[in-house]
Formats: sequence, C-alpha cells, structure tokens
Amino acid sequence: MTAPTMTAPQLALARNAAEAALAVLPTSRALVAADPVVPDAGTVIEGQAITARFTGAASGEVVVVVGQDLADALKESPLGELDLTAAVRPALEAAARVFGPVVLDPGQLMEPGVALSALAAKDGAVAVPLRDELEIRAVVALALSQWPGDDAGAVNLAQRAAAPARGAGGGRGGLDMLHDVEMEVSAELGRTRMSVRELLSLTPGAIVELDRAAGSPADLLVNGRLIARGEVVVVDENFGIRITEIVSPGAE
Repeated sequence: MTAPTMTAPQLALARNAAEAALAVLPTSRALVAADPVVPDAGTVIEGQAITARFTGAASGEVVVVVGQDLADALKESPLGELDLTAAVRPALEAAARVFGPVVLDPGQLMEPGVALSALAAKDGAVAVPLRDELEIRAVVALALSQWPGDDAGAVNLAQRAAAPARGAGGGRGGLDMLHDVEMEVSAELGRTRMSVRELLSLTPGAIVELDRAAGSPADLLVNGRLIARGEVVVVDENFGIRITEIVSPGAE
C-alpha cells in the first residue's frame, strides 16, 4: 500500500470521512481508521462493496466495503434476507456529508475488487482501511472531482468533521450489528384475488371484498415477512396498529 499524493489536510479530511462512516456502519468488531492509502489489491477484502456518487458542495464517489460477516448476517437474519445497500447507506451518507451538503444517488452493490479498481482509476482516489488488531475488516474509499484546493479550506473542513461519534466500533456481535438497519414496515388488512376483467372494471365507489372479517386483526409485515398482528387504531389523525400478538418465526 502506498500513500496518496495529497496534502496533509486533505488526508485528514479523508480519514475523517472514514471515521464518520464507521460511526454508523454495522460491524461485529471494534474497528479503527488506519492511515489513508491508494486503493489497490491490498485494500480488497472478502465481502461486498457498495458504491454511490454524490453531488452538491462536493462531487465525487464513495465506496464502502464490508466484510463477509455483515453480508452473511443480513442474508440470514430471522426477519429474512435484508438489503445490504440499505444497511450501508447511512455510512455512505456520513462519509459524503463531511465535504458539505450533498445529494447521494441510490448506490450499487459490486464486488470489492471491481469497485476499488474503478475508483483507483480516478484522480485523487484514496482508501481508508478500517481494521481491528489483526487485519482489515472494512474499507471506506473516496474520489472527489476536486478536493479542497487550499490548505486552509481543507483544514476547516477537517476540523468541522474531526469529532464523529465512534459508536459503531463497539465490538457488537450477532444481531447487534443489525440494530441500526432501517426496514420497510407495512400493515395489511386482508387480501383477495381478482381477474383482469374485474380489475379493469373497477370504478370510483366500487367495493373490493377482502378475505378477512370486519374486526379481525391486521397483519404487520417487515420487508414482506409477517412478524405481528394487531388492531387498527387512529393516532393523531393517522392510522396505527396496536400490537396484540407477536408471530413466532416460522409460525406465519
């Protein structure tokens, strides 16, 4: 691994971006940000990479590579397979926001070697390994179309981002690493089956009869998986669900 040809304030800014990402990155180990390096074969680890472009106060691309342990934990969650891109997105956003207000695209899942090689081909690419006492467990890599040009500007940015909360490296294991992952929660009142002819004949005022009696509990689903049932209530003019039953895994 070689050091990138950047000024000391720019390198500090890259490391701050990595530390901001680490603060919200689900991990099973306590990690620290190492010195910035040029993305190369030494920064490729077994796992998955998520890459996203951003524009705004700064323009560029950010890559977060996570180890296979997190990818497996999301895939084998008791709630079913969870979206790795959604789990890592807060870390992508945190890294990019170090450079100011930005808009991040949805992100794309890639193989680590492909993502880092593509980034390394850009000018000013830098990678910050996140490691424990033994080896690299994750990587945050960045490439900006234009890094802060003067030392004063880079120093000011670095100082503003110099104190991110480092809660993500607390040695969490098992399901703990998934606690901050956002998931889609929906409620279902009932279902029915209709022919295409019946669907096309629907008009305003038509009534669709569901397969559930009035007063029956509604289903609460997480990422499409049934986890609970409850009664429909109104909370401040919005519908809500009062949980009456937690569905055991496999019982649905």
